[in-house]
Amino acid sequence: MNLPPHWTVHFERAGHEARHGSEIGAPDATDRDIMHWARTHDHVVITHDLDFSALLAATQATSPSVIQVRADDVLSEALMETVLQAVGQFESELDEGALLSVDPTRARARVLPFGEG
Repeated sequence: MNLPPHWTVHFERAGHEARHGSEIGAPDATDRDIMHWARTHDHVVITHDLDFSALLAATQATSPSVIQVRADDVLSEALMETVLQAVGQFESELDEGALLSVDPTRARARVLPFGEG
């Protein structure tokens, strides 16, 4: 809910199924509800909210993967391109379960669950 709905168009054009949170559930859905929906439907959560990474850490979950966008201007088209590049770069990690953190200058992935390996 905290990223622009038009991002779904960019993901669809890049060949990824995408839905904005406003399309799939209640606007006041909890983070746990969103994570459950994503896990059940084999989707990745893309968010600007740091709570999802905390939830992954607290639960030692192995899914769903979460892409955490860390930028002040989430309306930037350049940021959207950076996120899409990161998704391509870390596709196998996202398929297996990972937290992908993306900012305007870099992306890094941590395999789930945290603390393993």
